[in-house]
Formats: sequence, C-alpha cells, structure tokens
Amino acid sequence: MGTNTANETDATEATDEAPKEAPQTPEPAKALPQADGPEDDLADDEPAPAPAPSGVGQGAAALVAAALGLIGLSGGWLGTVAAARESLIGQLNTSQGAGVARQVQEVYGDSWKTTALVAGAFALAALVVGAATLLRPAFGAPDRVQAPWITSVAWAGVALGAIGLVLAVAKYTDLFLGLPSTS
Repeated sequence: MGTNTANETDATEATDEAPKEAPQTPEPAKALPQADGPEDDLADDEPAPAPAPSGVGQGAAALVAAALGLIGLSGGWLGTVAAARESLIGQLNTSQGAGVARQVQEVYGDSWKTTALVAGAFALAALVVGAATLLRPAFGAPDRVQAPWITSVAWAGVALGAIGLVLAVAKYTDLFLGLPSTS
C-alpha cells in the first residue's frame, strides 16, 4: 500500500507545481483626444469624395457609334422598309401609259434615294456619337485617361460613319450605282 500513496502524492505535487496563470482581461481602448478647433468643424461638413467614374457610358457610346456605322454602310432594316414603301408609292402614282424613264424613276430611283437617305442618317449619327465619345474627356475630366479600347471602338465608329456617309452621298447623287439609262 505504500506504493500507492507515494504515486498519489507525486501526482498531486506535479499538478501543484505547474504555475497557474491568471486570466488576462484586455485593457480598455484609450479614447483619442478630441480637439475643438475649427479644423474639426470643417472636416465634418465636407462631403465624402465622389467615386471615380468607371467609363461605362463612354464604352457604351463607342459601341453604339460602331453599330450605327455598320448600319450606315448597309442601310439596315429601316432603309429596306422605307425603300419598299417608296417603291409601292411609285407604283401607285405611275400610270400604265407613263414612259419607261418615268416608271423606272418612280419605282426604283426614288426608293434607291430613300435607302441612301436612311443610310446617310445612320452614318451621320455614327460620326456624331463617335466624335462626342472621343471628345468627352477633353470637356468632362481632362486629367482622366480614356481606356484604350474605348478610343479604338470610337475611332472605328467614326471611320465607319465617314465611309457610310460618303457612300450615301454617292448613292443619292447617282455617282455610285446610278439608274440605268432608259433611252
């Protein structure tokens, strides 16, 4: 039995020898001193700085300019519908006894010019939107650099608009694919 008591006392001594740590409580945070000077009054009244613009509007405008330029080259659906309407009006206004030159002009010539006008309007819109997109940083925030892709797409819209406008004027004035001679 003597061995049992020796082991028990050794176990109790081992636990008593371990230093017990007192639970630590965090120190309260020290309050920063508040100054009552005029600088603090101004700092409270100033609005927070506005976030920097992301350029989403300029990117959208550049894409719209490029799309309008493509429509200006092709005439688009609206040009096709306007040309068909003008052709129908020409057929209704032309009598059976009219000369061939007048029939060709009324049925085909006027619709061709209508297509050219619609395409020219889209091309002009592409030029205006593209140029406005390129000039926007100069008037809005000159220190802010425009994203390179926005500049590239806006230039594409301007180029497509310029080409479309030249082609529309050439179609309207019969420099490009004019009506055939009927004489």
